[in-house]
Amino acid sequence: MATVELRFSAQPEHVRTARLVAAAVARRAGVDEALLDEVRLAVGEACSRAVGLHRGHGITAPVTVVLTDEEKAFSIEVGDEVPGPGSEAAGSSGATPGAHGGSTDFEADGEDEDEMGLAVISGLVDDMEVRSGAAGGVIRMTWPTKSAVAVS
Repeated sequence: MATVELRFSAQPEHVRTARLVAAAVARRAGVDEALLDEVRLAVGEACSRAVGLHRGHGITAPVTVVLTDEEKAFSIEVGDEVPGPGSEAAGSSGATPGAHGGSTDFEADGEDEDEMGLAVISGLVDDMEVRSGAAGGVIRMTWPTKSAVAVS
């Protein structure tokens, strides 16, 4: 199982680099050429979401992208460090828990964008998982590789 990890500061201009790296690694892992645009778009949306969450919550830690070539699948995990709802870190600000951490009226527009981003990603990826906890959130997306399709 080969893994590539990319970490970048939460700046919108770095999202394009993450998309390019994801497409190159996906191609090398054996993801069908017809799916590469979906990989690029999904990673771009997930990274943009993570950048927005970091910037909206004043987090300076980098966004993390882990690309893994598994036996019959290729997966990408995009992680942020925004504490999820119900965690002590989210509750410590005194804010009401929202879709991904504390929420105020000021953040309501950001939550709408967050939900829209997740909807776009779920439309691009058949196998998607969203996790959130005290250490942050992760979007895991998985695509089949050519070896998995050939076996089926």
